[in-house]
Amino acid sequence: MPVVNARHLSGISQTALLTLHQRASEAARPDGIIVDPVAIALRDSIDYDYHHFGRTHQATALRALAFDHAALDYLREHPHATVVALAEGLQTSFWRIDNGHLTWLSVDLPPIVELRQQLLPESPRLHYRAQSALDYSWMDRVDDSNGVLITAEGLFQYLQRDAVFDLISACAKRFPGGQLVFDSVPRFLSTYSRRRGIKLSKHYTAPPMPFWFTAGQYDELRAVPGIGAVRELDMPTGRGRIVSRAAALVYELPALQRFRAPTNLVEFC
Repeated sequence: MPVVNARHLSGISQTALLTLHQRASEAARPDGIIVDPVAIALRDSIDYDYHHFGRTHQATALRALAFDHAALDYLREHPHATVVALAEGLQTSFWRIDNGHLTWLSVDLPPIVELRQQLLPESPRLHYRAQSALDYSWMDRVDDSNGVLITAEGLFQYLQRDAVFDLISACAKRFPGGQLVFDSVPRFLSTYSRRRGIKLSKHYTAPPMPFWFTAGQYDELRAVPGIGAVRELDMPTGRGRIVSRAAALVYELPALQRFRAPTNLVEFC
């Protein structure tokens, strides 16, 4: 891959570099929890000082695996489905879950799409739309005849609540029988990010996250026309005995649901 400068990315688009670095660093470990050689090659092909993001961790890789598992479950039933990745940034999910039959539509802002097209492998089943996920015209490019899975990994927390619910409602109306997978953050984390900022290092503070959502709000989604079911996905097993046990405890106890950053599955009817 050629080396490309990505120092022009800022704000929410810059988080694409953060999550790429976290995922690639985990994949490069001998005991890494995710296999992602495309992410490693992509990170190394971008001229950027990743060290200013601070320490690496496995949380981003765990989130990616949760999305992978949900996608693979759907593709087992709908192998020729269309997967729509909203604001996927520099994710490399396509190459981790590609079954040789699916169609992939990546929807993101022009600077991100330009980087992806420059640096990532091409496929006749991989397509791009250089636009905001909130510009619903991308829906006109989706072939839903064999099923539709929509992913919003690392997106909704940066949007306003009305925008999130409007988008989900539009998807439910347009793609009956499809599914949506999205992650979210708990209220305390959203509040902290808006009031004080989440400082990952002395050089980098993550963007504020105005939207919060946990399993305690599932009834609000179930009330949206076209939504048949909503549930929280299991957290994949992490690296390290203490971390794995602690995460399992947090995700098993209903009393702790308001403290979790859940990965959510929405089924359209």
